[in-house]
Amino acid sequence: MAIILNIETATKNCSVSLSKNGKTLFCKEQADQGYSHAEKLHVFIDEVIKECQVDIKEINAVAVSKGPGSYTGLRIGVSAAKGLCYALNLPLIAIDTLEILASKVHQNDGLIVPMLDARRMEVYSAVFNQEKKIVSETKAEILDENSYAHVNEKIYFLGDCQEKCKTVLTKSNFQFLPEIIFPSANEMSELSFQKFIAKEFEDVAYFEPFYLKDFLLTK
Repeated sequence: MAIILNIETATKNCSVSLSKNGKTLFCKEQADQGYSHAEKLHVFIDEVIKECQVDIKEINAVAVSKGPGSYTGLRIGVSAAKGLCYALNLPLIAIDTLEILASKVHQNDGLIVPMLDARRMEVYSAVFNQEKKIVSETKAEILDENSYAHVNEKIYFLGDCQEKCKTVLTKSNFQFLPEIIFPSANEMSELSFQKFIAKEFEDVAYFEPFYLKDFLLTK
């Protein structure tokens, strides 16, 4: 049996779930226009554990969304996950944020391209097949009219930057999924369980989020 606490803070969605053997027991999340993860995350963790009537000592691992995504959001989520792992002597599981987002797609045809906004016409993206297996690694790309023009099969775009994507991604085989905006800890349940079974754990002391790009401070 594996009870796993899942934490997702890579976007504006502050999301926490508790899962048992790959199934979500309870998920608490909220997406605000601003980032309020620092105030909400530990409250959500406490509420989820209490709602499931689970003793914190019964948790077998902590899983965290590793990025790409918001620099501040990732730092908050990873810091909380590492703190819990240290305090409770638990293994740390890291899951790719775009893989979490792709897991929300239920269509069984075509390619899946989860995208997260990186300002202007730049996005963080990856390409997955129908089985949710990655076929093109995560990258930061600037979208234009030629992006994905070589793809002739159906392709689904999802994430928090769909409106700006629609202005340049206009081929008839391009489909947008406006109901899928943010990754969620709910979809982390199965992914974290599979990594737990395979013992794919991170070094708690040295693990860092996958920022993809260096943090830039602007005036």
